[in-house]
Amino acid sequence: MATMTTAELRGYQQICGPDGAMMVIACDQRGGMRTLLATDPEAQAQIGNDVLGQTKADITRYLASKASCVLVDPICAVPHLVDDGVIARDTALLIGLDASGWDTSPEGYRLSKLVPDITARRVRELGATGGKIMVYLRADKPEANTHNIAILRQSIEDFAREDLLLVVEFLTYRLDSESAEDYAAKVPWLVEEGTRISLDCGAKVLKLPYPGSPEACATVTELAGDVPWAVLSAGVDHETFLGQVEIAMQNGASGVIAGRSLWKDCISLDRMVTREKLETVAVPRLREIQAVIARYRNVGVHKAA
Repeated sequence: MATMTTAELRGYQQICGPDGAMMVIACDQRGGMRTLLATDPEAQAQIGNDVLGQTKADITRYLASKASCVLVDPICAVPHLVDDGVIARDTALLIGLDASGWDTSPEGYRLSKLVPDITARRVRELGATGGKIMVYLRADKPEANTHNIAILRQSIEDFAREDLLLVVEFLTYRLDSESAEDYAAKVPWLVEEGTRISLDCGAKVLKLPYPGSPEACATVTELAGDVPWAVLSAGVDHETFLGQVEIAMQNGASGVIAGRSLWKDCISLDRMVTREKLETVAVPRLREIQAVIARYRNVGVHKAA
């Protein structure tokens, strides 16, 4: 199992809070953020990268300044967050490598994409603490994963050469041929086996979908060993995510990388509305998540120390 170098460990310490737990604010979405800012497809198409960048700047200013780290994309958010002095001096910065959306194979499998020219060296040049790569995995369909595993290995090797922290995320997805009920029943196993695939590729820090149950969380923790993992919000409502965080932290998670569950109903094309809701709605949500983490910070957060 891969272990962090001194430089990677230093980066990991920086994306964690004083208690050693990850509390990362994710706002690297692009297409998904457009759908939240406007319901009409034509209106969504009119939302430029500058508007997304302003929204991400507000999320960074109001939320990430009260957390340990912010995760952003390299298209809309940087270098502006750094050059314009938006990101606080003591807030760590992760930059996502994955492009928005996915391609589809003839068999209907999701093919992950990378943002062109965003290498580990470029991430370092943009002033980031590290990077994040997301790929789609269906562990029960090996033929679905060949392209995505190749991307994952490529990114892990690139960041290892640069000796720079890389957070590895994977998402599962429902196939057109399966029902929602059949897919839901498979999710714990898919997350467990996706974790195994990521570890086999050399992942040193994991960002995972909620595994589905206390038992599945414990299994992921056992699989991961000394590799820390954070649970992602996947856009569920805040109360649901709070419960997932509690179970994950009870069973060995090392923190949270949360996005839409915090801010999805707070952002608006009117920046004054965005700022008011981030302050009055999103920040209290963040404080509730931090309180849950604080209750369980000794369960899983020290594994990488």
